Amino acid sequence: MDRAIDGFLRYLKIERNSSPLTIKSYAEDLASFHEYLLDRVGAIPSPSGITVPMLRGYVAYLHECDYAKTTVARRLACLRSLFRYCVREELTESNPAKALRTPRTGRKLPSLLSPDQITTLLEAPPANEPAGIRDRAMLETMYSGGLRVAELVGLNVSNWDRDGDVLRVLGKGRKERIAPVGKFAVKALSHWMDIREPDERPDSKVALFLNRFGRRLTTRSIGRMLEKYLAQTGLDRQVSPHTLRHSFATHLLDGGADLRSVQEMLGHKSLTTTQIYTHVSTRRLHETYESAHPHSATNRKDRS
Repeated sequence: MDRAIDGFLRYLKIERNSSPLTIKSYAEDLASFHEYLLDRVGAIPSPSGITVPMLRGYVAYLHECDYAKTTVARRLACLRSLFRYCVREELTESNPAKALRTPRTGRKLPSLLSPDQITTLLEAPPANEPAGIRDRAMLETMYSGGLRVAELVGLNVSNWDRDGDVLRVLGKGRKERIAPVGKFAVKALSHWMDIREPDERPDSKVALFLNRFGRRLTTRSIGRMLEKYLAQTGLDRQVSPHTLRHSFATHLLDGGADLRSVQEMLGHKSLTTTQIYTHVSTRRLHETYESAHPHSATNRKDRS
């Protein structure tokens, strides 16, 4: 089983071009299953020795530990992928995880910032110091292009097409897409490039955004940067870098963009994933109607 897991993780990296974060998540999920087998079964069977009852026991254990339904669903998806790989490699004849039913998790609507809140956040970094100029360029770029934080830190200088005002972004599965760069982001990026000071280190030469040591930034450093400006502006401290991506998509739909275009700009493989933002826009329409229309349920006066 250990060799099968190692081979599966290599397969994700080399053949599937999965992101480092995806591989890390799969490795953690499989480590949990490995630990369960040692503790409850007393040994680690080969892939062909894993049975449906064993997997059902693992799912029951996850529920006993009060894991969220989304976590249980993700770990089941991981096991299905592992055993599909094992069947392909002839390590087992069948996929025992196929027999398990995924718990219904529902769909949680993403958190958002309003356009005014976005403006407040984007104007928070100081424009008179290098770190502030860089931070504003990063925030503007994330919101302008709907970028994931991992996509932002992976950007190279060569990914920015100044003539076309677009970025070539490497998304999930190493799939490349074109992301727009609006006039505010162009201005912020241009200002950053004017003061960016690379040195002879490899990262410094190619990475678009650098830390003070001339190295490529990390996703965690972006999170810390955002936390600082949220505290300064008094915005919700629960906002994450991904909130800018959610806000980007919802503001586009609110402004009349069609769903297919938003799907392409987000780099979603399935339109179903993008449709969550239509629910957000519909909810916002209802809220506006209820607060503003004189005949809404909220504002209607009793005529009896």
